[in-house]
Amino acid sequence: MSIETKNETKKWRLPAEWESQSMVQLTWPHAKTDWAPMLEEITETYNEMASAISSREDLLIVAPEGVQPMFNVQCSMFNTNDTWARDHGFITLVDDEGHARLLDFCFNGWGEKFEAALDNAINRRIYDEGKVKGEYVDCLDFVLEGGSIESDGEGTIFTTSCCLLAPHRNQPMTKSQIENRLKRDLCAERVLWIDYGHLTGDDTDGHIDTLVRIAPNHTLLYIGCDDEADEQYEDLKKMEEQLKSFCTMEGEPYQLVKLPSPRAIYDEDGERLPATYANFLIINGAVLVPTYNQPDLDTEAMKLIGEVFPDREIVGIDCNSVIKQHGSLHCCTMQYPKL
Repeated sequence: MSIETKNETKKWRLPAEWESQSMVQLTWPHAKTDWAPMLEEITETYNEMASAISSREDLLIVAPEGVQPMFNVQCSMFNTNDTWARDHGFITLVDDEGHARLLDFCFNGWGEKFEAALDNAINRRIYDEGKVKGEYVDCLDFVLEGGSIESDGEGTIFTTSCCLLAPHRNQPMTKSQIENRLKRDLCAERVLWIDYGHLTGDDTDGHIDTLVRIAPNHTLLYIGCDDEADEQYEDLKKMEEQLKSFCTMEGEPYQLVKLPSPRAIYDEDGERLPATYANFLIINGAVLVPTYNQPDLDTEAMKLIGEVFPDREIVGIDCNSVIKQHGSLHCCTMQYPKL
């Protein structure tokens, strides 16, 4: 889709995550976040993520004054509410001439569930500091989290109706109005809506990056469930059937790869946590895959993901700490395309 600019027409698109990247952003945990009771544990996980990323591409860390991550990487010192860079980070469009548009959408704590004013200001701060490159685009009149969308880089956006139509996001906009806004802002040709699939314990109202991920060769990796006694079984089975009905823009069915669901993990209050293998991060030369100390399922998930990304190293990152705050590896990160 084209956007008219001052004296020219440019073709912009939202690249697929597996395309070349310039850097990844992490927003660092600290004592004034919900991570406070387990700060040492989560910091160890972030150190592992940071090491895996920074050894392969540039890394930007956002952290408040006085919190100094143990990495010689680019940092922005700024107060934050939390650490979910996927949802408060820029969504970046590119054109074929090496230009970028940095879309700054409103992040309101997943439908006003949590305070997010500081996180919602991060993008403007790192842009003003020159930490990110491109044209700043104010989209703050529309609530959109990076974890709620997937792009194939060819004009198709995947999302979930349970998230984008959830309360306190963009009401009173209708589904049709929201779809038109997505197509306009993300320069997409079409939007495919997934109407089923929800993980117990998920605060995001069903982010697609916990359920279904797009991969090269028109492949969809999705979370499946074969245990009829599992409370998530019925909804995930309906999601699977809907995915079978989807077609590419050429009218061909997608290749479907079913990832296992981790066995149920509970917090100290007995509440189920939203563990998922779909929340992997694709970076230059590697895919970082969340693991949950379930060797058989961890190995199976990494094998399946490796078959879809045969040219990349598959690196497991223990995310038992991250899911205690109801997220996982992809939720913690935001990639920026190479220009």
